[in-house]
Amino acid sequence: MSLGVLNNLSAMQAESSLNNTSNSLSKTLQQLSSGSRINSGSDDAAGLSLVNGLQANSTALTESQTNATEGVGLLQVADGALSQVTNLLNRAVTLATETANGTLNTSQEAAANQEYQSILSEINNIGSTTTYNQKQVFTGTAAGVGIYTGDSSTQSASIDDLYFAPLTSTTVGDSGGSVVQSNAGTFIDLSKAATSVMSKAATQTDNITGTLKFTITNSDSTTSTITTTATTVDGLIAEINKDGIAGVTASLTTAGAVGDAAGATTALADTGILITNTNGSVAITNNALLDTSSGQTAQTAFTSATGTETISYQSGGTAEHTTNLAATDLTTQGDAEAALTAINSAVSDVAAQDGYIGAQINTLNAVSQVVGTQQENIVSAQNAVQATDYAQATSQMSKYEILSQTGISALAQANSMQQEVTKLLQ
Repeated sequence: MSLGVLNNLSAMQAESSLNNTSNSLSKTLQQLSSGSRINSGSDDAAGLSLVNGLQANSTALTESQTNATEGVGLLQVADGALSQVTNLLNRAVTLATETANGTLNTSQEAAANQEYQSILSEINNIGSTTTYNQKQVFTGTAAGVGIYTGDSSTQSASIDDLYFAPLTSTTVGDSGGSVVQSNAGTFIDLSKAATSVMSKAATQTDNITGTLKFTITNSDSTTSTITTTATTVDGLIAEINKDGIAGVTASLTTAGAVGDAAGATTALADTGILITNTNGSVAITNNALLDTSSGQTAQTAFTSATGTETISYQSGGTAEHTTNLAATDLTTQGDAEAALTAINSAVSDVAAQDGYIGAQINTLNAVSQVVGTQQENIVSAQNAVQATDYAQATSQMSKYEILSQTGISALAQANSMQQEVTKLLQ
C-alpha cells in the first residue's frame, strides 16, 4: 500500500469500530441501569409488542382482582344486613310464640304486637338504608350488579351479575331462583323488529307458535327426542328448564347481550331465548318457532351467541317465593298463630337469599384466586422477555470497555502513522 496523506483509511476504520463499540456500550449501560432489556423498538420490535400486550393483560388482571374484592365487600354488606334480619325474625318468633299461648291479657298482647310492628319497621329500615358506596343494596334490580373480571381480551371477559332481592316487610327473603351461566349457545330471536321491543321482555307474554326439538344421542348410539312447546316466552323457558336435559339451560335475553346485532331487521333490544348447551350429545332443531305478536312471517333463524361469559340469577317464575309479613300482627292469639307460620316461612326465605349471597362470595373469592394466579404467570412471562440478564450484560459491558480502550489506542496509532510522512520531507 502506498504511503499518502490524502485519506487516513486506518483512522477511519478505527473510528467506525470505536463508534460501534461506544453505541453498544451505551446500550448495555442503559439495560443495566433500567433493568430492562428492551428500552425502545430498535432493541427488539417483536419483543416490545409482546411485552406491551402482556403489560395490558397484567394491568387488567390487577384491577380485576380489585373488582372481585369490591364485589365481595358488597356481598358481605348484604350478608351482614340479612344476618340482622334473621336475628329480628328470631325475636319475632319468640313474640309470636308467646302471644299464641293464650295466657297473655289484652294489654300484654298489645305490648307484644307493638314490639313486633317495630321489628317489621326495622326490616323496612334495613332494606332501604343498607348501602355500599352510597348506593342502595337491596334494590331488586333484575340486571343485578355486574362484577367484571378479565385480562382486557374479549375471550377472557367474565361478568358475575349479583342479584339483591328487595327487602321490605312485604318482601322478606327470596327463594326458588337459580344461578345460570349464559355466555354462548343458541340465541332464538323472537322479536325480529327494527325497533326496541324491550316492553315485551318485561311481561314475557309474547304469543309463541311452533316447537323446539332436542335430539339426544344416547351412549348406545341410539337417539331420543324431547319436543318443547309453549304459548309464551316465559312458559317456553320454564318448560325447557323443567325438561332437565343435561347441559341445557334456557334464559331470557336480548340480541345485543349475545352479540347478535347484524342485519337491518335485527335490533340490539330484540328479545329472545338463549339456550346454552354444553352437552355434545344434544342437538337443537328449530321447527318454525315464531313470535306472532311481533308480526313474524318467516321462520326464526338460530344465531350462535358469542357474548361475554355471564353468571347471573334466574328467577324461578312461579316457584319464586318471598314472604309478606306486613299484613301480620299479634293482636290476638289466632293472629299470633298465623303470624308464626308466616315468620317461619320468612326465616326460610331469608336463609335461601343469604345462601345465594354466600355462594357468590365464594365464587368471587375463587375468581380472585384464579385471576391472581393468571396475573402472576403473565408477569413471569413478561419478565422473561423484558428483564435484563445481568450476568450477560455485565460480561458485555466488560467486553465493550476493553474494546473501547483498544479502539482509542488503535485510532491514536493510525493517526501517528500519518506523521511518518513528514520525515521524508526533512
